[in-house]
Amino acid sequence: MTSPDRLEAEQSRRGSLIREDRGRSPLLTISALNKSYGGVRAVRNASFSVRVNAITGLIGPNGAGKSTTVDLTSGMQPPDSGTITFDGADVTRLPIDKKARAGIVRTFQHSREFSGLTVLENMLVAPLAQPGSRLLRGVLGGAAVRSREKDLVATALDLLQRFNLARYANSLAGNLSGGQKRLLEVARALMTRPKLLILDEPMSGVNPVLADQLAEQICRIVQDGVTVLLIEHNLQFVERLCPHIIVMAQGAVLAEGDMDSLRDNEQVLSAYLGTQR
Repeated sequence: MTSPDRLEAEQSRRGSLIREDRGRSPLLTISALNKSYGGVRAVRNASFSVRVNAITGLIGPNGAGKSTTVDLTSGMQPPDSGTITFDGADVTRLPIDKKARAGIVRTFQHSREFSGLTVLENMLVAPLAQPGSRLLRGVLGGAAVRSREKDLVATALDLLQRFNLARYANSLAGNLSGGQKRLLEVARALMTRPKLLILDEPMSGVNPVLADQLAEQICRIVQDGVTVLLIEHNLQFVERLCPHIIVMAQGAVLAEGDMDSLRDNEQVLSAYLGTQR
């Protein structure tokens, strides 16, 4: 289990990295984003940015518009209006596959493992542009294809070892516990080599031991140079990992800052944090 002191040390170390990166342009910028379903405005003029090499938290009560914002950002749905800028490029209208190739990768509120495949096979589904995925290249690629596949297997096994899942490599993913499935989902996302990893409620259904493991891995992801946008209801988890937090309510961004400053914001207390006391 990860000790609180160790996590605090990780947070302090990440804070220094964030200060070093604040002079750089944000990796992700959301500008005046809107999305409606019929007469319901799910996202209303939302604007915020995500710093490079940091963990940014996105919180809010149920129905705040967080999941819709993530859907728009990841390309699962197009916005009605607004702009999404990623790594200096306008990616507003790109579909999810092209955004993934650009480096935006997400997980989901509910684990989406391929239950009938092994844990290792789940990992090998994720990498983009595999040389053996097209028939002609697979047949004619020969040694190059085999070498690439060998490298992918090695990378997958390394990640499974890192996430304490190596012993389950040849077990069906559907037999994993809820927390193990969460770990698998994050490990599988890393197989795509993302620039931005969006984690949508990763602590849902995770026991405290695996929660600490997951927290430690999220810290390491940032150490490895991946930017993280974390959507989470567990405010203690958010406070522990996120130096910068965005609060949404009724589809709009209410406030931004660290948790200490947000506790003093009357709008935030009314909309969300006050319900947690």
